Amino acid sequence: MLALSGTPLSLDEVNTSSKTTTSTMSTPAKLYGKDVSEYDEIDVESLLSQLSAEEISILAKEVDPDDSLLPPDQRCSYECDKTPTGPLNRKKLIQHINKQALETPDQPEMKPYVPGTVRGKKWIPPENPKQKEQDEQIAIDLGDEFEEALNTASQDEIIDLAAILGFHSMMNQDQYHASLLDKGQVGLGWGGITKASQPKVYPPEEPNRTDVEESIKRVQDDDSKLIELNWNNINNVSDEKLEQLFQALPDNTHLEVLSLANTGLTDKTAFKLAEALEKSATLRVINLETNKISAVGIVRLVKSLLVQRVIEEFRASNQRSSVLGNKTEMEITKLVEANPTLLRLGLHLEYNDARHRIATHLQRNIDRTNYRPLSATVCCS
Repeated sequence: MLALSGTPLSLDEVNTSSKTTTSTMSTPAKLYGKDVSEYDEIDVESLLSQLSAEEISILAKEVDPDDSLLPPDQRCSYECDKTPTGPLNRKKLIQHINKQALETPDQPEMKPYVPGTVRGKKWIPPENPKQKEQDEQIAIDLGDEFEEALNTASQDEIIDLAAILGFHSMMNQDQYHASLLDKGQVGLGWGGITKASQPKVYPPEEPNRTDVEESIKRVQDDDSKLIELNWNNINNVSDEKLEQLFQALPDNTHLEVLSLANTGLTDKTAFKLAEALEKSATLRVINLETNKISAVGIVRLVKSLLVQRVIEEFRASNQRSSVLGNKTEMEITKLVEANPTLLRLGLHLEYNDARHRIATHLQRNIDRTNYRPLSATVCCS
């Protein structure tokens, strides 16, 4: 039974009334035969004083325990009827809880665990639906003239046509390049289409067998035949050997190309090389790629090129610090712009401004080097 406004309704009446159209209530809502507004003036404390202890306990269970207006000890619906044994000792309470947890035996499993057995229903991934391949035949009308030409064309002519149209996947590389260079067809026919040609086997590159001791002595003796010194990829060069080489560079008058790529150069040896470049008047090309020089060492080396102004090519990319930074790149840019003889610079620059300014200046140096004024001839009659 449901009651609204004091009038009891049966379940059938409620079902029939729910099927009818609802109308807005014009009369105020009532609770137990009284308007809801009348309960605002009731004194709650006087009503609670009239309740018994049992009724208050029942009412307390209906109260929301998360009500922030209630004290913390009244927000829990659990009630303990035991008398307190003494003041709360948190340390002893935690020790007692841990002791009970260790002494309480585990609940026995319904089925013992057996390694390798599967309990319950084993999950099987669903099978992917197989995609049915449908052969679609597209009819293309090329016209009688083109169809007759293709039907009477030989295999070599069709392969040449594929090369002209850019159908690279219809032939291997040998056929494609032969068609481009007009060298005729390379055998194979249709059996070679879409098959890769065998790659050419090249022997591995031999290690650098330059004698370090001998080359240092030749530099110290100012050998006229030693124009280029290549120490690339010699990893066992010590700092002492490098310093000996750099000390001999200022007195050498024939060495023009010095390659020290992947030789383990650090800032210590790079500063020694910078001092040597400030005194050497014959070196033209310096290659220091793939070493361990920092951004400070790169700036020091580029700055050393301004003393003699004879270096035409300087390469120092792929160092320890892959990114030089904006400040370092701008400093290198100013040093390069002050160098009138540098023609090629091998450095990885991140910012477009530095790349553009350096490229413009190097092109200006190249144009100035290649420019030769015409000799004027004066004729007198």
